[in-house]
Amino acid sequence: IGGDVDLAAVENGGMVLICSDMFFGHRHNLIMPGRAGNMSDGWETKRRRGPGHDWTIIKLGTAGHIRRLEVDTSWFKGNFPESCSLESCNAPDVPIETIQDPAFTWKPVLARTKLQAHTRHFFDEVMETGTASHIRFNIFPDGGVSRLRVYGTIE
Repeated sequence: IGGDVDLAAVENGGMVLICSDMFFGHRHNLIMPGRAGNMSDGWETKRRRGPGHDWTIIKLGTAGHIRRLEVDTSWFKGNFPESCSLESCNAPDVPIETIQDPAFTWKPVLARTKLQAHTRHFFDEVMETGTASHIRFNIFPDGGVSRLRVYGTIE
């Protein structure tokens, strides 16, 4: 669609820097090529017993303007997140310790949105946040996501 590329994809230089939990599935699975082959091919966190939610921070392969998203919960039928949100920042030279600090300011791209089991969710309307170098993908409260696609235009 109009020159959009997956800014977060590993084949475009995207890298999952850190996540809150990767009990069952490795965080890098989230941005791998193609569709997930099974549950172990996605990112899955353990069940939360207390407050909070799980999250991951991804350095985009190249800075760009985020235009649309895909959140794929395929294979996750009883353990998909109840909802998700996505935020961005433009901080190409900021250390990960600063970006993961709770006081760091992120801009909302996708407000908290309900998810369904074993479904490819397409979000064609997202909030304009300007240039993004990193994203923070939040899942509430926990669960599994097969793939995350962050389509946009390169800066």
